[in-house]
Amino acid sequence: MTIYVGNLSYRATEADLRAVFAEYGEVKRIVLPTDRETGKMRGFAFIDMSEDAQEEAAIAELDSAEWMGRQLRVNKAKPREDNRRNSYS
Repeated sequence: MTIYVGNLSYRATEADLRAVFAEYGEVKRIVLPTDRETGKMRGFAFIDMSEDAQEEAAIAELDSAEWMGRQLRVNKAKPREDNRRNSYS
């Protein structure tokens, strides 16, 4: 499972997120997407932890929590949809 963290402060860094989520278990990966044109953070992140139980605990504790002056949205990430059309139809 991957965790989606939304409504992040634009000042949040990977180290900041690792520190918060490490309280719930081992953080395997953090992705902080940036805007292609400006290079600025887009205000959300994806986090993978080593065990589902750790991810579920982090979601339960951190969803709607205030962090860096913003109310976080933390939930299970939805699978990415492929919006490209098949031109070989």
